[in-house]
Amino acid sequence: MAINSIGLDSAVYGDYTTGADVVKDKTSLSNDDFMTLLLTELQYQDPTEPTDTEAILTQTSQLASLEAADKTNKALEDLAASLASSNNFSTIAAIGKTADLGSNAIALDKGSSSTFEMYFPNDINQGNVEILDVNGNVVQTLEVGSNPAGVYEFTWDGKDATGAQAEGGIYYITASYIDTNNEAQKTRVGTYPIESVRFDNGTTLVKLGSNYVPLENVKEVY
Repeated sequence: MAINSIGLDSAVYGDYTTGADVVKDKTSLSNDDFMTLLLTELQYQDPTEPTDTEAILTQTSQLASLEAADKTNKALEDLAASLASSNNFSTIAAIGKTADLGSNAIALDKGSSSTFEMYFPNDINQGNVEILDVNGNVVQTLEVGSNPAGVYEFTWDGKDATGAQAEGGIYYITASYIDTNNEAQKTRVGTYPIESVRFDNGTTLVKLGSNYVPLENVKEVY
């Protein structure tokens, strides 16, 4: 049994069409509407006072201009769609590269903790995450254990090295570590590998760590 869009048996009731399906937009004139008006004018004109030839030529010229404008608009829409598709393809090609958000800052509310993610591009032998205030002073240090390369989540309890509660505000996160080749490495919050790309209602989102970030927030890809 074939069921149409409102759940009726089309074999019994036939295809059902709502009023919304047949309402025609009357707020603008198409090429066909313009031609219909012109032909109707010619059909009902007074035989003793035929339409001025110059007027007919003017109307015909207007019709040609309208049609040319419609074709131009259609060509521009096709071009815009093509460019959008090309941009999407370019973004997909960035998967696997590193995105830089342009800042390693986090916000802390006084009396609370703060969770952040950091990307280590090399295998870690040992190292530390340093939390700095706006003056560049080290407020707290978090130990980094031996781990393979990847994105790791850290939680700062909001306290400084003396155990006192740090003031609320902006702090900057960096890390210094030794890789498994005993070479010194550095990294910071704000740089992550692009794991995937998602398109949502005309917005391009890239997955950085565990979050999807608008592409417009990315300052550099390398």
